[in-house]
Amino acid sequence: MATIETVQNAPPVYDSSSDEKKVTLPATHSVDSIDDISIERYEHELNVTGEDLLQAQEGAKNLDLEETRDIMIKVMKIHERDPNFPIHVVERIREFLGNSSVFENPEKHSDIIQEMKTEAALITGNSPYSEVRAVVDNTDDPSIPSSTIRAWVIGLSFVTVLAFINQMFSIRQPSITVMANVAQLLSYPVGRAAAVWLPDVGFTLFGVRHSLNPGKFSKKEHMLITIMANVGWHTPYTDYIIWTQVLPQFFNQPYARGFAYQILISLGTNFIGYGIAGLCRRFLVYPSFCVWPASLVTIALNAAFHTEKNEPVQSPLKKIFTISRLKFFAWSFAAMFVWFWFPNYIFTALSAFSWITWIAPKNVNLTTITGFNTGLGVNPFPTFDWNVLLFDNQDPFMVPFFNTVNKFAGMFISMFVIIGLYYTNSYNTSYLPINTNRVWDRFGARYNVSRAIDSRGIFDPVKYEAYSPAYLGAANLVVYLAFFGIYAAAISYSFLYHGHEIKMGFKNLYKSIRKDKSENKEEYVDIHNKLMSKYPEVSEWWYMGCLVIAVALSCAGIAGWETYTSVGVVFYGIALCLIFVIPIGLITAMTGIEVTLNVLAEFIGGAWVAGNALAMNYFKSYGYVTCAHAVRFSNDMKLAHYVKIPPRHTFFAQMIATFVSTFVCIGVLNFQINEIPDVCTPNQSNKFTCPGINTFFTASVLWGTLGPHKMFGKNGQYTAMLVGFPIGLILPFIIFYAQKKLPKLSWLRQVHPVVLMYGPINWAPYSLSYVWPAVPLGWFSMVFLKNRYLAFWAKYNYILSASWSSAIAIAAIIIFFGLQWSEVELNWWGNNVVSWGCEGKACTRFVLKKGGYFGPGVGEFD
Repeated sequence: MATIETVQNAPPVYDSSSDEKKVTLPATHSVDSIDDISIERYEHELNVTGEDLLQAQEGAKNLDLEETRDIMIKVMKIHERDPNFPIHVVERIREFLGNSSVFENPEKHSDIIQEMKTEAALITGNSPYSEVRAVVDNTDDPSIPSSTIRAWVIGLSFVTVLAFINQMFSIRQPSITVMANVAQLLSYPVGRAAAVWLPDVGFTLFGVRHSLNPGKFSKKEHMLITIMANVGWHTPYTDYIIWTQVLPQFFNQPYARGFAYQILISLGTNFIGYGIAGLCRRFLVYPSFCVWPASLVTIALNAAFHTEKNEPVQSPLKKIFTISRLKFFAWSFAAMFVWFWFPNYIFTALSAFSWITWIAPKNVNLTTITGFNTGLGVNPFPTFDWNVLLFDNQDPFMVPFFNTVNKFAGMFISMFVIIGLYYTNSYNTSYLPINTNRVWDRFGARYNVSRAIDSRGIFDPVKYEAYSPAYLGAANLVVYLAFFGIYAAAISYSFLYHGHEIKMGFKNLYKSIRKDKSENKEEYVDIHNKLMSKYPEVSEWWYMGCLVIAVALSCAGIAGWETYTSVGVVFYGIALCLIFVIPIGLITAMTGIEVTLNVLAEFIGGAWVAGNALAMNYFKSYGYVTCAHAVRFSNDMKLAHYVKIPPRHTFFAQMIATFVSTFVCIGVLNFQINEIPDVCTPNQSNKFTCPGINTFFTASVLWGTLGPHKMFGKNGQYTAMLVGFPIGLILPFIIFYAQKKLPKLSWLRQVHPVVLMYGPINWAPYSLSYVWPAVPLGWFSMVFLKNRYLAFWAKYNYILSASWSSAIAIAAIIIFFGLQWSEVELNWWGNNVVSWGCEGKACTRFVLKKGGYFGPGVGEFD
């Protein structure tokens, strides 16, 4: 059936260089729209599956040409340089807006007009991204329960268990960490059992009935439990501070054993990020371009359990797949569960498959370039262990392919800098392992911080001058250079690429505070925001109150005891977070990578309180944790946003779960301190040797006691590494203007300056062997399957990712408690070859003679 459309005024023609509107006024025309379009052509051109396309076509019937033009101008302002948004769609929109004839003579351009109407309906009625459309529903049923009694009981039970296990075994070597995906997996049968066995008994409060069994275990209940587990499985970062204060071999401060001190600083650091995350919702949660790739895997697992529809899809094998998501999850889970035992217990050489070094295990140059454990990892087939690819939580089936390839490219390019530093013995790096994150002394041994501090942990210049400066390996130097660069790049990238979105976020925040509910005319309607508008919002003042309380608790903890630290450190952490939380949050939301502020916090804190390691620890905690928590909590808010959990339910779930988790962790911490004999000593009988605490103390002394000025300050031995700051600042400008001048180079649009800088950060101790395998797998999933078999990819991709991650988590727990705890090992070639020669103990290019040293001698350094 044809419809008649009249264009009264000519729409503006879009100019991407200026974002201005150029208006001409033709006479009135009419055009017939086309309803019967080629499904296959539009599926490919709009990157959409058949079901979503049919919905978009239906929605397109309600759009006229003027509305379509207006939507597309807004879309271009937000997505023109968005690497997640399909380039061919951008080109079609640019062609549509840039052709004045489309609006002057619409009857001659019916195809592109109908295509743009369909795209506009798709964007406003669903999501601009096929990744989101694959797992997130664009409908909602407000009657589905979420905050039920059983959800709270199950959720807080898992929070308690996860917090207990993770805290108890965090100081053991090897340690075990049970994450939220385990709770998500196990809570489903528990919830189903509760729905079957619990009676329908309850009470009515404020007109709402609360029952032990409100009916079928719902997807919203399941996700609320998962969100509780997500915030509850983490141990407080202040554990590190408390341990270094309590232990006699470190700071030996008895007051740190007090429960009041411990709980104040732990609650303060845990909750301070919530306040900032809540204030950043307009920037990081509500915009559609904030995809949060990690959340899609969580939602996919949820959907596998709760989605009943099972549409057949065409597979790459030229067969129709009818297996349901849940059955696919079960089979792929079982397969990975069985396989994980081989590379991680039975035949560990499959994990670190450094087969090239087996040719000559003691060849220094061969291991330096190709070694998995101690080298740079140049190896075409480095591993058969899926877990290796997840070393930084960047699942190649989860994150966009541009992320995977940019990370690899940045790491590969920086490899030549490492090789250059090492083989020219710059900064004496040839005397040290090439790819190590350890700190060394001039004798080629691990740096002994006790030889540079007094009994109080304060810097002792006399002892230091009789000992040694601190030295870093070649790869570790590049890591620091890249860290300096990525901080600057995050700021300039956000300004160049997301200035418009940040401006919209501030406008929306201002309107929210003023309780102005008018529509922002610079944004198109997002269906998920529209659906969530049915639920009462959490006021910014609630989050502001949380922030104030967290600050008060933190100040009380720091000022109430002899911490040698000013309460100003709390406000320093907030200030640093306010500068970086939006740029870092946007980058994480769009790419999946998280830029952490730990190095910058150490750098600033060490310079500010030089000589005071304990004070530096507080600077690091508040500078790093505040922003990290804000970003993590924003991801959980996006989870709830996608699944349509009422915002206030999410707010209380996050707050209460964090509160319970903190108390559980501090309780277990006190048990560890007071009841475990010889805790944190090298020969502790149950291996509670605290390797992470030792590393934390070493870093605190190096940065807080020696201070960054000795390493990176004026006349410091590594001052040249500060070139990372200007490189990082300038790189986004170079790429931005290259993309602007060469818009037809589609690959150039996929170059992401921050992810490029993120690549080198993965050196020391990781290598190319950890990063390279993700490239072909990511291409196969995110390019080949997604482009050619979109329906198949949409149905199974994220389910596969979730099933493999869940299987690894369950298998690792069984191996740990069933075998590693009792030290049951398989002693054979397949498990021993990984530690032969230079892969077992790192070799160096230059070897010191007995009693020798490199670099300046005593009296020649300060």
